[in-house]
Amino acid sequence: MLKVFLVEDEFVVREGIKKNIDWAGHGYDFCGEAQDGELAFPMIQKLKPDIVITDIKMPFMDGLELSRMIKKDMPSTEIIILSGFQDFEYAKEGIKIGVAQYLTKPIKGDDLLKEVDLIAKKIEEKQVEESVLLKYQEEMEENNLRDKKALFDNLVSGGHGMQKLMEEAEELEMDLTAMWYSIILLKVRSMHHNQQDEYSSSQIQIAERLSEIIDSSKVLIFDRDLEGEAFILKADSEEELTLIKNSFIGNAEKLLKEYEYVTYFGGIGSNVNRLSQLPESFEKASRAYAHRYLVSENIFLSYEDIANDKIIRDDDFDITNVNVSQFDKRKILEFLRSGSPEEVPFFVDEFIKGLGNGALNSLMFRQYIAMDVYFSVLGFLQALEYEKDLVSAPDIRSDDQDAVSGIKKYIEETVKKALELRDTKATSTHAELINDAIKYIEDNYADDELSLNSLASYVNLSPNHLSMIFSQQTGQSFIKYLTDYRMNKAKEFLKCTGKRSSEIGLEVGYKDPHYFSYIFKKTQGMTPTQFRDS
Repeated sequence: MLKVFLVEDEFVVREGIKKNIDWAGHGYDFCGEAQDGELAFPMIQKLKPDIVITDIKMPFMDGLELSRMIKKDMPSTEIIILSGFQDFEYAKEGIKIGVAQYLTKPIKGDDLLKEVDLIAKKIEEKQVEESVLLKYQEEMEENNLRDKKALFDNLVSGGHGMQKLMEEAEELEMDLTAMWYSIILLKVRSMHHNQQDEYSSSQIQIAERLSEIIDSSKVLIFDRDLEGEAFILKADSEEELTLIKNSFIGNAEKLLKEYEYVTYFGGIGSNVNRLSQLPESFEKASRAYAHRYLVSENIFLSYEDIANDKIIRDDDFDITNVNVSQFDKRKILEFLRSGSPEEVPFFVDEFIKGLGNGALNSLMFRQYIAMDVYFSVLGFLQALEYEKDLVSAPDIRSDDQDAVSGIKKYIEETVKKALELRDTKATSTHAELINDAIKYIEDNYADDELSLNSLASYVNLSPNHLSMIFSQQTGQSFIKYLTDYRMNKAKEFLKCTGKRSSEIGLEVGYKDPHYFSYIFKKTQGMTPTQFRDS
């Protein structure tokens, strides 16, 4: 029910409009009245009426001044001005302010009601349009996240030129323009959830709160699915960038410390002064980020923090210098479980550095490390039901001058092979899971409540993880797949039945006929009626 508020200084006129029109009987809530604009405005701010009817000439604050204030504070409120003055200047000023109608007094109740009805129809049509658009934007958010992820990949891979990147960003309403850039990678984990496809409510809440506390004009956020989030910081000078970076890290740490049962790790990239140099900042951030498997969590680490370790000569090696805490099979297994192939060189580099100066210059220790990595990988793959001969054992007899680089290469290749086999197994498992998801969509597409969240609950995955897998397996997002499936069904009904458009919309999962018509035209380029006629 739309709300109507009346502002009129003449008591008799005000009472006549209030009592001689059956507002409730015509579907309106007469929510309030006032005798001048000064008294009316705070009441209007509180009651938020849809339609304000106001006289022009009143003491303290006239109708035009009141109308200006209403339109500034509540632009969607429609205004009808009543006046005994027929001076066209008032009408012109009213049009300039944005009033819906200018009527001269005296006016009959039926005539005023007709004008109110016309404006009410306009308001309701606008509300339907806004509701439809909002729902469409919410449904398309998954596509938006997917496109943002693709943009980030293009930014840090160096595969696209600056013009192309700017165009992609503009489509996503993101501004890449700046003089200086840096990248921060962040992973937040819940200590209550060990499986990689589970997300706690705390993690979701943290992501939302992070987006609220940052300056979106200076920090761009990119969701990297299971790899956490990436932030591109931008500024007009390196000094400003450093301030933004310090502020971001300080605010993020303060926020994260509020949550008792989460851990976090951040990798900080270098500052660069060209968009084309973002891959360099990302590479540095990734090296620091790979340390999350090697050091205690709850820290932001920059590449500069870890870049100063040096390997000393063999004759300087002392077994007592080995960092025993770093030599931990669990760190290797953790990386095998959740690391990515792109991170392997960074992880191996930092794993070896962390063992201590000159550790690999000792033949005995090289052999020990190589065998330990080999057996860790072997155990990991056997748990995935792979045969043990899929990875090669190290040549522990080798002691040539390239032994250090050789053992490093062996570890990299062995770990990378394990990750490839892991991902192959996961792809096979994911294919079966997505087949189940698609079958569920086909069986439930007519349910208006079908969503990414409900499907994720059915297949027992987090919505983010399901969205990532669905896109990988089908080449399109869940919402696009569902929309296309529903539209194809709708076209079948339009071709083969005489059902009305609203009935067909209901049968393919759209309770709101306005939204069904909007989606159909948006995706098919014509209305359901035009499609049937064609």
